[in-house]
Amino acid sequence: MRTLYLRNVPEEVIERLQRLAGRDGTSLSAVAIRELTEVSRRADNPSLLGSLPDLGVDSAEIVDQLEAERANR
Repeated sequence: MRTLYLRNVPEEVIERLQRLAGRDGTSLSAVAIRELTEVSRRADNPSLLGSLPDLGVDSAEIVDQLEAERANR
């Protein structure tokens, strides 16, 4: 694995990561890697969405049905 060094990380970001690490019983580094891994997955979203087939379903129809179901609750 490679090493990544970050500069100019705001103090409040470090404090939040430390709180997450404490809550999870892990290191700040482990939390940062977990969060960076999750965020980096978003880079694949445009190509993933572009590869999905068009099902020909109108989004307005979906919203209308959803609202109708919610009204029935």
